[in-house]
Amino acid sequence: MTTKRVLGHAFADAALLDRALTHRSVGHANNERLEFLGDALLNLFVAELVYERYPRADEGEMTRLRAALVNGGALAELARAEEIGERLRLGPGELKSGGFRRESILADAFEALVAAIYVDAGWAVCRDTVRRLFAERVAAGANTPKDAKTRLQELLQSRNLPLPVYELAGSTGEEHARTFEAVCRIESANILTRGSGSSRRAAEQLAAEQALVELERNLADE
Repeated sequence: MTTKRVLGHAFADAALLDRALTHRSVGHANNERLEFLGDALLNLFVAELVYERYPRADEGEMTRLRAALVNGGALAELARAEEIGERLRLGPGELKSGGFRRESILADAFEALVAAIYVDAGWAVCRDTVRRLFAERVAAGANTPKDAKTRLQELLQSRNLPLPVYELAGSTGEEHARTFEAVCRIESANILTRGSGSSRRAAEQLAAEQALVELERNLADE
């Protein structure tokens, strides 16, 4: 059994905590269902914080802030700070490949733990936990840089050009170490770029970054 306190919460149900820390590579009794619930809870509670902290922000600004705060990289960073990786239960393949350091696995475990707190102690305790963990990050959110997809979209909109189309071009590797390839297509500017990453979202961001570079170069030449 693991130590019962995680993310500042002392679990009454140690088995629930173990489930939240168990990756699907271990077997059927894993944290995927909790991850699903935790994703929804995080988005709601962080959205609430953003709504309260930035009363003059419009919907687009609040959406960008929430996306910058609740994504694989940000959640993995929080998981590392809480030393979640060292407590994960992984199958032999993930252990061998260093899965306890992988961003996607850490982020998923963080989501699962949030849900486990909700199941273990209820809405109020879970909400208080998330607000405590994210309060400073939300307060600093106004300084969070926009991601590549957002910057590309805003540049195209400023020129009254159609928005880009993203497509999943394929994936390679074993299930526990899969690499995704995404395409960013801007027909009006004759731009087609590719990006690869450990998730579809990461691949799309890299493809958008490349498309942004090409688009800005084309506009500078006009």
